[in-house]
Amino acid sequence: MARPKLTVYLDIISPFAYMAFYVTKNSPIFKQCDVNYVPIFLGGLMQKCNNRPPIEIKNKGPYIFHQRERWATRFNIPFAPSSPEPFPQLTLQVQRTLCAIMLTQPASTLDACFAALYHAFWVDLVSPINKPENFVPVLSKAVGGGEAGDKLAKEMFEKGNSAEAKKLLAGNTEQAFQEGAFGLPWFVATDAEGKKEGFWGFDHLGQVVDHLGLERVGSGYRAML
Repeated sequence: MARPKLTVYLDIISPFAYMAFYVTKNSPIFKQCDVNYVPIFLGGLMQKCNNRPPIEIKNKGPYIFHQRERWATRFNIPFAPSSPEPFPQLTLQVQRTLCAIMLTQPASTLDACFAALYHAFWVDLVSPINKPENFVPVLSKAVGGGEAGDKLAKEMFEKGNSAEAKKLLAGNTEQAFQEGAFGLPWFVATDAEGKKEGFWGFDHLGQVVDHLGLERVGSGYRAML
């Protein structure tokens, strides 16, 4: 049988998408499947669905902040004690640059850039993350630093302004929408027999694990029964 496959749709702006990325990237449980990370534009997805940001719903903003803290503690996910300011904020340029990386670099480079950007934004509070002077140096370090890293990061930023990168971001966002997404993180999980299911939210990660038929490793998943 084929290895299980997991696609995770992401935008740097979403703390719960960051949590999904961190756990699927670092937990040994997900070494049992192939994981693919796809940059989308969350604002565009929300518009397609006529959805509202959680912080615009009375009482929901404070609740999800504390829920984020609870999950982060349980899974040992690094977070700053506060959110980046301002929040929310635009991430369109960052997401286009990630699409440029997706177009031209190995998947491992895209993963490293996601990891670096998430840490910069949600742990180091580098903000506004959409400004090139803030995110390009982060990418440079992620791809090795030095003159070579600076050169590649600048090239990826410039390619992020290309029609090709913009088209890919729009296409990825539409793909997530067609897969059923209405928010992030959105998971598309395909088990070893080829059965595909969509799941929304970090708190449904346990269902993702079960659908993929992965052996649970770590106490954090007990809260997801």
